[in-house]
Amino acid sequence: MSDPAGESTGSTGDELEAIRERKLAKLREKAAEGTLGTDADEGDDAGNGAGSPDEPIHYEGGSFEEALAGHDLVLVDFHADWCGPCKMLEPILEDVAATTSATVLKVDADVHQGLTSQYGVRGLPTLLLFRGGEPVERLVGAQNEERLRSVIDRHAS
Repeated sequence: MSDPAGESTGSTGDELEAIRERKLAKLREKAAEGTLGTDADEGDDAGNGAGSPDEPIHYEGGSFEEALAGHDLVLVDFHADWCGPCKMLEPILEDVAATTSATVLKVDADVHQGLTSQYGVRGLPTLLLFRGGEPVERLVGAQNEERLRSVIDRHAS
């Protein structure tokens, strides 16, 4: 259940349902505008910055620095398919990607163990916020949407 300020008061299911409802409303709005499935940055009123993808990007390998390049603020999610808290975080990260200036980059910790080790990831999920290619914040464990927005807002330009 959530209070009027949106703080979680115990029911993660209610929080996830609220996120799903917001995403569904956004999809319906895009469908009505005829922009569903386009890559056009519509400058939605939620404040998604120009150049920031509306969906999380999956890191497939190659240069991690290049994956960060071109995005001022990147929230990197180190996750695994078997991780329950990681799965709970997925819809929250989708909403954050769609409605903030941060780019969300998902890194499978099992596939990219060298990168996981390089950044000292010891527990999953671990979220690292990069600004200008440099890590500026680390969050370990499942986080609520308000916490992620607060961290992103603090480091946004």
